[in-house]
Amino acid sequence: MNNPKILFPLALIGILSTYFLVFGQEKTLEIIKGEYLFILGLIPLSLAFIFFKIKLKDYELIDFNKNSNLSFKSIVMFFLIFQVVDYYSEGSFEGMISLWFLYWVMGVIALLLMENINFYKNYKMIFKKA
Repeated sequence: MNNPKILFPLALIGILSTYFLVFGQEKTLEIIKGEYLFILGLIPLSLAFIFFKIKLKDYELIDFNKNSNLSFKSIVMFFLIFQVVDYYSEGSFEGMISLWFLYWVMGVIALLLMENINFYKNYKMIFKKA
């Protein structure tokens, strides 16, 4: 279950379900709209990801990120530390969970950056030979 392709959509469903339950539809949409700049930042990263995915589809790729993978346990511990800090800095449980969507978007940005860097290194290596 460590596959980000599965964890990110499941996490988004969990976050949105929790938001609708705790905040309601109006506040949930307000939280999502508040992160519009980060969401817009996903567009060029996604376009670069799609470009590299199409350009490199017929090539065998090297995973340059294989040594930089964090364990699931360390990611959960990191998240829990942030939750404790957020609980005290935001002053409540609702303030703490209101940041979950931001964390999710930042996680997607980090994942796309890592994938794009890996694709770029492969692209540079493959087309330098040609």
